[in-house]
Amino acid sequence: MAQIVVAVIAVLGLLYLLKLVMVTTLTSMLLAFVLEPLVGQLRRIRVPRPAAALLAVLLMAGTGASLTYFFYNRAVDFATQLQQYSGRIRETLGKFQEQTSTIEESTRSVISSPDGKRPLPVEVRRTTGLSGLVSASAGTLAEIIGAIGFVPFLIYFMLTWKDHAQAATVRLFPKEHRMMAHRTIGKISQMIRVFITGNLLVGLINALLSTLVFWLLHIPYFYFLGFISGFVSLIPYLGIFLALLPPFAGGIGILDKTGVIAIVIAVIGLHVLTMNILYPKIVGRRLRLNPLAVTLALLFWAWIWGAMGLILAIPMVAATKIICDYTDSLRGLGQWLGD
Repeated sequence: MAQIVVAVIAVLGLLYLLKLVMVTTLTSMLLAFVLEPLVGQLRRIRVPRPAAALLAVLLMAGTGASLTYFFYNRAVDFATQLQQYSGRIRETLGKFQEQTSTIEESTRSVISSPDGKRPLPVEVRRTTGLSGLVSASAGTLAEIIGAIGFVPFLIYFMLTWKDHAQAATVRLFPKEHRMMAHRTIGKISQMIRVFITGNLLVGLINALLSTLVFWLLHIPYFYFLGFISGFVSLIPYLGIFLALLPPFAGGIGILDKTGVIAIVIAVIGLHVLTMNILYPKIVGRRLRLNPLAVTLALLFWAWIWGAMGLILAIPMVAATKIICDYTDSLRGLGQWLGD
């Protein structure tokens, strides 16, 4: 039992320490699965796999750079326009602070000391200059940029050496288990493809409907905000709250109470529709995970890897279930994870 506890602690420590490496590798693997159908189509017209993989990676890099440039310009324009409503924002915040001060004064009068003396509030602030902020985040930013630089190379080699890597992985197992290992790898690959395509399809549907609603409400940059709100809504549990932020930010100075209520109803309605009707039919049938297992996986991987853990948690726990289903000693755990 002591050895098991030490081993679990060691694994958790490695997962935390190797956060950047593991997240980069798994993200590259997901992107490689996205590009694999394109590589397969190029192979059918007799394009060599290395050349097909290179074309796919270049296409992905070009698309990513174009989308980044487009959304960056829209974000700059949106931030510039948002400054025009700074007065109204200050007025709203002022009313909120006034109400908060009233509540605070009422609370102080209730819990004031018997001698009638009011305690003097003391606030200690630590001044942080711009140089200190930049120097504190420079190391993390450099690590993230370095990891992103490895992603295209990882994707290229994963696509180029796919057959070799799969065959070599199967040969790691004894001969009597190689057929089962081959089936397990095939099931995991199929699950990842369904997960990616399903999320992309549901996100596009949600984004288009959100864009239509924001356009009807005359929200500036509705196409930009609708795209963000639609895909952010896919984040488990937190998505329904994060999806409300873009339209509220864009509607400052434009929306009245009716418009705010309409946005709340539309965003929550779309989230309930997509995550409870479309998502289970498109993605849930293949994953077959129970809500408790998904919630625990999201909590654990968000604690270990932060925001990226929320994105990678579901495919990892689904892959774990597939492995458990094909392993006799772990089938009980697979049944517990399943629906």
